[in-house]
Formats: sequence, C-alpha cells, structure tokens
Amino acid sequence: MTATHSTRMLILGSGPAGLSAAIYAARAGMAPIVVQGLQPGGQLTITTDVENYPGFAEVIQGPWLMEQMQKQAEHVGAQMMWDTIVNVDLSQRPFRLTGDGGTVYVCDTLVIATGAQAKWLGAPGEAELGGKGVSACATCDGFFYRGKKVAVIGGGNTAVEEALYLTNHSHDVTLIHRRDSLRAEKILQQRLFAHPSIKVLWNKEVAGFVGGEGAAGLVAIDLKDTRTGAASRLDVDGGFVAIGHHPATELFRGHLDLDEDGYLRVQPGTALTNVPGVFACGDVMDKVYRQAITAAGTGCMAALDAERFLAEADFEAKEAA
Repeated sequence: MTATHSTRMLILGSGPAGLSAAIYAARAGMAPIVVQGLQPGGQLTITTDVENYPGFAEVIQGPWLMEQMQKQAEHVGAQMMWDTIVNVDLSQRPFRLTGDGGTVYVCDTLVIATGAQAKWLGAPGEAELGGKGVSACATCDGFFYRGKKVAVIGGGNTAVEEALYLTNHSHDVTLIHRRDSLRAEKILQQRLFAHPSIKVLWNKEVAGFVGGEGAAGLVAIDLKDTRTGAASRLDVDGGFVAIGHHPATELFRGHLDLDEDGYLRVQPGTALTNVPGVFACGDVMDKVYRQAITAAGTGCMAALDAERFLAEADFEAKEAA
C-alpha cells in the first residue's frame, strides 16, 4: 500500500537552506517534513574545510556542519525522509507530491531548497583533485590560496568575477578561456584587463588537472590550444572551474516561474514564488551569492513567509466559516 504523509510544511532539500527552514518551522509548531533528495546535506557534504561560516573560530568540516544542522532540526521536531520527489501537483492546495518509490506527500505549504550544482569540465583529474586544489567557488576557497598561483577556467561573468576576487589573495591569477574573446559584461572585462595581477590565456582548453606525488594536491593544469592543438602546461596551486551552475528546477518547469537561467523567481526581498503557498530558498533561487550563510538566511525567510501565509489562510478560513 502506498504511504501518504501530510504536513503543514514540506521542505525539499536538506542543505543549509532546507535545514534552516526546518528549524524555524519546527520551532513554530509546523511539524515540517524534510525530503532530503539525491544529496542529503547538500553541497557542503562534499566540502572539506569550511572557514567562513559564522560561529566557529577554527576550521570546521562541511559534513560535520550539515550533520549538526540536521540534528538541530530533528531535535526541535522536523522529520527527515530519505526520498526523492519525481512528480508535483501545485494546481491546488493542499499540494500533492510523489516520491520515486510512490510515497505521496500532501502539504499546506511547500519550501523548495533543492539547490544548484556547479558545472564541471569533465577533464581528467578534475574529480580526483576536487577539494585538493580544484574548486568551483573562489569565494568559498580562495582564502586557502593566499600568496599562491591560481587559475580560473571560463569566459563569462562568473569567471571574470572569480578572477577579480582571487586577486584579494593572490598576485598571480590566470584566466583560461577556450575562445579569443570573453562573454562577460564589458565593465567586468575592463576591470579584468586593467588588473596587474591577472593575465589571460586565450584559445586554451583544459586537457587535464595534474596532481603531485603522493598526497599532494593540484600542481599544474595541462592545456590544449583550440586552434593549433599544441599542448602546454601551467603550474598552479589552485584551479577554479567557473563555467556556471545547474539549478535543480526541472521538476518545477511549467509549474513555477523560472528566470532565463532556470532559477526559481521570487518576489524581491522574500521567498515567495508566483504560486501562493510555495516558497524558494538557497541556491535554487540565488545565482549571485551562493554561500552557505546566505542559503541559511533565505531558509529562515522561507519558513517565516510560510508561517505568515498559513496564519492568514487560517484566519480567512475562520472568517468564512
């Protein structure tokens, strides 16, 4: 028999955004259910050293931080479900969602915190050196490369912004781009070209990431000239892949408003989507900051917005009775 779970709030995703929403919702007596999805704990579970989350003087580990957030959410009353949603019906309240095993979830409010995944090159050595010199977030990891040689791969706004940011830590930043011109906004390009710490390698694509002997991390990036095919090697300590992100929103296409990049649209300054009772938080709606602390903050916003929505709906129902 197919199981059915009913709740005042269903939360999709268990990263900092989803778990923060769960903590606030549970403390408000909403008994939220968190469907953890394909990557319980979100991207921080594949992040080693975390040095920029407030409240910790020493470096902490990403998986440990998410474990603590989950324990806190469960302690105040949130229920965790190991499931992945494959179908949604947002046409009327209560909303109805179905997991991949057939479990049905019925909810008065829905908080979407499914996140976004960085796009990767798929080059040899990339996965093996992830967290060991290869990263997709300069803001997160740039601090670890103070005074070292770093490279950024990409040609859009994200890549240029990452390169400029890294100059706060390094005086030797190389931008690697497979074409002979950038896609980034002109003002960003002007800042990039004018910066003395940044050089650009044109018409180069990454052939592989090279690790050092033993447990050593990244030591170089192998390159291939896109015009001549000539091979070359760039010695670096850190390589940042900046070719964009995939927001996890395919499930909601045709149900909720998405922007041109596939992120969920919310009303400015809120977590409200275009469907009353549906809220979005974290990287699934934020393509600018993409930090654990901002995701947690929008998770709080989503829970508070949902609490207000339910209070108003309950009041209107009593008035109509």
